[in-house]
Amino acid sequence: MPDYLDLTPKSPWRELRVSEDDRLTLDPKLAGSMLVQMHLIRAFEEKVLELAAQGLVHGPAHSAIGQEAGAVGSAISMKPGDQVNGSHRAHHQFLAKALSYLAQDGLDPTAAFGADLRDLASRTLSEIMGLAQGFCHGRGGSMHLRWEEAGNLGTNAIVGGGVPMAAGAAWAHRHAGTDNVVYTYFGDGATNIGSVLETMNVAAAWKLPICFFIENNRYAVSTHVDEVTAEPRLSSRGSAFGIPSIKVDGMDALAVYLACEEANRIMRAGEGPTIIEADLYRYFHQNGALPGSAFGYRSKAEEAEWRARDPLDALGRTLRDRQILGDEAAQALRQRCVSLMDEVAGELIEEVDGVRRVVPALWPDEDFRDFGVRGDLSEFEGKRFAEEAGFSGALEEVRFIDTVADVMARRMETDDRVVVLGEDVHRLKGGTNGATRGLSDRFPGRILGTPISENAFTGIAAGMAADGRVRPVVEFMYPDFMWVAADQVFNQIGKARHMFGGESDMPLVLRTKIAMGTGYGSQHSMDPAGIFATAPGWRIVAPSTPFDYVGLMNSALLCRDPVLVIEHVDLYASKGMAPVEDFDFFIPLGKARVVREGSKATILTYLAMVEKTRAVVEELGIDAEVIDLRSLDRAGLDWETIEASVRKTGNVLIVEQGAAGTSYGGWLADEIQRRLFDWLDQPVQRVHGAEASPSISKVLEAAACARPQDIERALRSLMADQGLPLDA
Repeated sequence: MPDYLDLTPKSPWRELRVSEDDRLTLDPKLAGSMLVQMHLIRAFEEKVLELAAQGLVHGPAHSAIGQEAGAVGSAISMKPGDQVNGSHRAHHQFLAKALSYLAQDGLDPTAAFGADLRDLASRTLSEIMGLAQGFCHGRGGSMHLRWEEAGNLGTNAIVGGGVPMAAGAAWAHRHAGTDNVVYTYFGDGATNIGSVLETMNVAAAWKLPICFFIENNRYAVSTHVDEVTAEPRLSSRGSAFGIPSIKVDGMDALAVYLACEEANRIMRAGEGPTIIEADLYRYFHQNGALPGSAFGYRSKAEEAEWRARDPLDALGRTLRDRQILGDEAAQALRQRCVSLMDEVAGELIEEVDGVRRVVPALWPDEDFRDFGVRGDLSEFEGKRFAEEAGFSGALEEVRFIDTVADVMARRMETDDRVVVLGEDVHRLKGGTNGATRGLSDRFPGRILGTPISENAFTGIAAGMAADGRVRPVVEFMYPDFMWVAADQVFNQIGKARHMFGGESDMPLVLRTKIAMGTGYGSQHSMDPAGIFATAPGWRIVAPSTPFDYVGLMNSALLCRDPVLVIEHVDLYASKGMAPVEDFDFFIPLGKARVVREGSKATILTYLAMVEKTRAVVEELGIDAEVIDLRSLDRAGLDWETIEASVRKTGNVLIVEQGAAGTSYGGWLADEIQRRLFDWLDQPVQRVHGAEASPSISKVLEAAACARPQDIERALRSLMADQGLPLDA
């Protein structure tokens, strides 16, 4: 019979209960401020539900009525430089953090509200209603609230989706040497989301000052926590990752405040993350003004039991018992909050022919629709651009992969904001291919080897980028891994600037390599260009020479938008001309390169297919113009160069290596035919891989990828369709 030894968790897991002495010694000013905040939030949420019921809120209205104590008790414990983000139900957290920021000396429950609080209520309500004066100019609505100045990093409609970004902000605080902390709020449903658990692990390993604040209201829409979680005490998650965790009554603002004070002490001391689980209850359904019992998943008795524990009443009794604020004054406070919201809403709503409607002049202008999908590239004004043909500095022939490492070393040497993170980037003499060679020794603390948690570390990089003090470079070992991190790549990073009003920078570089031909099979071999080209917000560059890599990587790191830098394993071992000493020039985003001039056909290609295509053209003796696109996103295509070539040749062939299903050339061909139809002598022709992803078998892999013989076949067809010989 074996012996069993009980193991003790590395970190404490405790429940905090407020003592009578805690209530007797509660600072009156603090208590009064908490009560004002909760009443303001309650009146705000009631007004949102009222307007939603009248059809004046377009989209969801996720009320947090009943959950005010968790938001207020935590936010009021924070310093102005601390930050928060939240999930789809986050009006209360947004307002609590903003109120604490605006009223750093506290709020008097007997005083009138100032213009700053009125403006906060108006701008927040305007955003929820989709109006131009909202914090995100109506783009974010109820679920995407951001006010960076007040420490609100942005709320999130994807359950758990914002948690990694909060950890990135926490990393930036620690890296900058501050003692600021970040709170990321989410519900019981999100505790089963992979990105949340991945981020807990990374945050603990890296000792990040982040509090994972779980609002356990027991229901993910209508599914009870007991149905989907064997351990419904969700703060238990901390024991798995070595994170100190506190369970607390979330209907008691004082209890939450005391728990957060302890969490802040731990985080500000550099001891890493914390978890707070606040047991609380939302009085209404997931969305709208009806209770959960109206939908059959909660009983009226359960709802009544929780309403009897109303956090506003509970704190009001404490103030009354302490003779800090009487019932009459509390009722007057309640009425001032309701009146404020009536007045604010009244400025946004008008009645015409007996029908209430939003004042038309308050809607955003339709011209604002696409503003801020990307930045305006004003950061490139006055920069020095160069091309290999006219470069005045010394050049020598080097391996492509050595240039990848050399330019990153130069940028990290000249810009201490640049940080590299990814799997094994700090080991193996520069990662799996040598792209980060020597960087870990030269820049300790800025080359971050990560767990195999793409969703987490990509989101952490996004949080770093949004902070503004960091320029993260993320390495995906293979582009197929973007599907693991798809939420962060597309829902978060790509949409952030536009979603939050068009003014929020996201300066992040994502490096990855196409590995077709290496035998790594269908889950390691894709070309991501076609996917990213159809996703808003991303810029894409694809350098095919060492010289171009230097200029394009410099531009990617300067750009205030997210940039995908695609590389190719076929190019890594190849040699080309690269600078010896001058690594500080730029190649403009959106500028193609004419590799070979011609008059009978325009061939558009990128990466490893550039040289393969040029070689086939030369061998066949075709008078074709070969263009290396270099920038592949919608905003970055060099239409001036493409159009000039097509006007000359009248014929287009797009050459890419990857699979037909995720083809970049598919949408590009459509766009060319829409723009340049009158100049085309025949439909755009294409070379691409097969429908199937590359296989492990060397023979099948070769058959799945576009090859030189496929380029030759397409060129012969292109010329024959013109009735011309190959050497015409």
